[in-house]
Amino acid sequence: MKTLEKYVLNLFNGLIVLFLAIMLVLVFGNVVLRYGFNSGITISEEVSRILFVWLTFLGAVVAMKEHAHLGIDSFIKRLPPAGKKFCVVVTSLLLLGVCWLIFKGSLKQTIIGLQTEFPATGLPVAIQYAVGLVASVGIAIYLIRNIYVVISGKATEEDLVTVHGSLDEVEADGVSENKNGGKGEAK
Repeated sequence: MKTLEKYVLNLFNGLIVLFLAIMLVLVFGNVVLRYGFNSGITISEEVSRILFVWLTFLGAVVAMKEHAHLGIDSFIKRLPPAGKKFCVVVTSLLLLGVCWLIFKGSLKQTIIGLQTEFPATGLPVAIQYAVGLVASVGIAIYLIRNIYVVISGKATEEDLVTVHGSLDEVEADGVSENKNGGKGEAK
């Protein structure tokens, strides 16, 4: 299972890099062609928009795995282990509900979009909405994993505090760096 997870995450990261590169070439090339040669790449804006949507949603799945989504952990860190476990399970269940809504809405829009084409590329609009299916399933898998780990008693501190980088940690790092060598100043 870990190798499948690693393969899928590497695939998502590779796609994110590829999409960024394609967007860069299309947008920069379009600017150069418009200003330098009074022409352009017809599909540039459309393809870039589709790739940006895919990049964002795939990035959300990767961020879910790495606990990199924004959040406030100052309250959770102060709770006893039972409170942390309760919060992880409740928030994961709520987010599973959100994933279900995203999946359901994306499925409807994907089906509708099969009959509609983008004007410049002629691609089905369903391509843009299908990423909601991929992202909602990917995030739901991690949420189910979080619930399982907590309920089975295998949860570590990292599993119980699912966001990182709070303001408290940033301020503490700034103060400790200043005391330990003057690298920075706490703000």
